[in-house]
Amino acid sequence: MHFRWKAARVFYGWWIVAASFLVALYVGGVVFYGFTAIFEPIADDLGWSYTQISLAASLRGIEMSLLAPVIGMLVDRLGPRKLVFGGAIMTAAGLALLSRTDSLAMFYGAFFVITIGMSGCSLTVLMTAIANWFRRSVGKATGVAASGFGFGGLVVPLVVRLIDAYDWRTAMLLLGLGMLVLVLPLALLFRHKPEQYGYLPDGEAVPPVLDSAPTQAQTGEVNVGAREALRRSTFWRMAVGFTYHVLVLTAVVTHVMPYLSSIGVARAKASVVATLVPVTSIAGRLGFGWLGDRFDRRRLAAIGFAMMGLGTLCFAYAAPTSPWLLILFVALFGIGYGANNVLRPSLVRELFGRTSFGAVLGFMIGINMLGGIVGPPLAGWVFDNWGSYQGIWLLFAGLGVAAVVSILTVPHARLADQD
Repeated sequence: MHFRWKAARVFYGWWIVAASFLVALYVGGVVFYGFTAIFEPIADDLGWSYTQISLAASLRGIEMSLLAPVIGMLVDRLGPRKLVFGGAIMTAAGLALLSRTDSLAMFYGAFFVITIGMSGCSLTVLMTAIANWFRRSVGKATGVAASGFGFGGLVVPLVVRLIDAYDWRTAMLLLGLGMLVLVLPLALLFRHKPEQYGYLPDGEAVPPVLDSAPTQAQTGEVNVGAREALRRSTFWRMAVGFTYHVLVLTAVVTHVMPYLSSIGVARAKASVVATLVPVTSIAGRLGFGWLGDRFDRRRLAAIGFAMMGLGTLCFAYAAPTSPWLLILFVALFGIGYGANNVLRPSLVRELFGRTSFGAVLGFMIGINMLGGIVGPPLAGWVFDNWGSYQGIWLLFAGLGVAAVVSILTVPHARLADQD
């Protein structure tokens, strides 16, 4: 008797999830979380103020705000592969330029190039790729992929070690080379829509050919165009909540190490906290991604915003003599922001469908990035003028209430068409 073993085929969508995870890990760790590690070395080397340096993060926010809708429309038309490939090359070029900077103009120019590159590897592109391949399991799939950004926190100690071993300029050049070596091959794994390769979302069997195309009722899909989405109050209620999310997140991530240094926490310990925040967010990304496929995503998002606000409140009163507040900050803030990083694309998929998913998510992220424009330089300005970050953290904690109220007023998907 002969036995024939047949390996179970893995739905190709999960390969796209794996590629998205790795791209997010490296790009998020190097460019987003890693910026806090070069903050003080640049200030010491070039003598710039915290406001001047953190303005680079604000300019990055302006650029991403303008680019996100365009990138969303491009990924709907061209698919993710070309954008990720080009984005990796541009990001590497920007990091190389950053390593040579000797003036503020050149510093901001380097971030301009980096931001263009990041846009090609951004959440808009990665989440659109996944939303095209999943519907029922979109929460789990986005949770796994978005966890790459969380694991990107593990890259922060690598950035710190490279800076300490060489200098911040050499570190940027090496990290740029890493973009080419790691991200370019991963770009080749991306595919656009499953129907182009004989699949349906979630790996469902392709139905027999019908006399007419399946209707929205038959497929269970909601499909709302970008223009129609922008006319709906549902879109804007979501936008208010997630703009708060980006406002607080970018300010905290940019200033976490300078803030902890200002209250007497050693740089080595501060880098541990900077690492633990995104790593802890993995629990929020995976846990709330799984919960989002089973429960009301609006209420889950409200819980996430509340956790971010409470975590920021703990951050405001942190001190070397009260490490328990830093522990609470890491747990609440990390899980809360990780949860909403996953719930934002899942809610867009649920309320507006996938036909124009990239464009709708791109407009959403573009509006949300207004928070990223304001947050980092505002926090830097408060410190430069008052010598303390506490006031800005208390303000950001209080704004969490508005985010919770806004997201809870978003109608259920069944009622969104009546909005």
